[in-house]
This record gives sequence, C-alpha cells and structure tokens, in this order.
Amino acid sequence: MADGTVVLDVVFDGRCGVCTRAAAWLERRDRRGRLRLHPSQRPGVLERFGLSEAAAQEAAWVFEGEGPAARSYRGAAAVSRALDTAFGLRLLLPLYRLPGVGWAEDLAYRWVAENRRRLPGATPWCETHPGDCGK
Repeated sequence: MADGTVVLDVVFDGRCGVCTRAAAWLERRDRRGRLRLHPSQRPGVLERFGLSEAAAQEAAWVFEGEGPAARSYRGAAAVSRALDTAFGLRLLLPLYRLPGVGWAEDLAYRWVAENRRRLPGATPWCETHPGDCGK
C-alpha cells in the first residue's frame, strides 16, 4: 500500500475444509484488511506467486511485497506471519525463529497438513465459490 501498510497475500488449498476454515478465521481477525486470500486453485494464482501445484498442496504460503524483493513464507512460518499481520503484532514470527520453536511448529504443521482430510473443517472454498477455482 502507498501508506506503508504491509499487505500479505495468503495462498491456501481451496479444496481443503481445514484450510478454508483457517483462512476464514484469519480473515475475520484481520480488521485492517491487511490479508488477501487466494485459493491455490484460482486461475493464475500459482503463476502469479511462482508456485508449483505440488508446493501449493504441501503447505500454505504467505507473500509479502511484489517482484524480486518479495518475501515468501511457507507452512508454520506463513501461519506465524499471517497471524502477526492479522492481529497487528510482531511476536509470532520472531518466536518461530527461536531455536527449537520453529522446528516444533513445523512438525505440528506437517502433521496437520498430512491429516487435514480427516480433520473437521468448513465447506471447502472451492465448493462455496465454484467459479473462483477453475477446473
């Protein structure tokens, strides 16, 4: 944004109920409108952010900035960055970077990602927004 406000792009699996629930939860807490949600199935999203389909299926991603200077975060680091932005904090990403903390968060994130089809979630984004998800 021109006023210096940080806006993040959040890429998530729009066919995953857990991912959709988490994205909607984040969006409700983002009272300043600093997060833009993008289901990875939306046409052009993978190309815009330089992601392979496999990378987008493996983890959520957060992108800060545009072009060559953009920073990207994946998995647990992406969640920490998005939460910090939604709540207006600068706490969770630095905490993630502490020795052992990021490792534990990554481990928990991997477990959730690998088991997300068995966990309770919302109706997936692509079911409630079918025109937004391509084929």
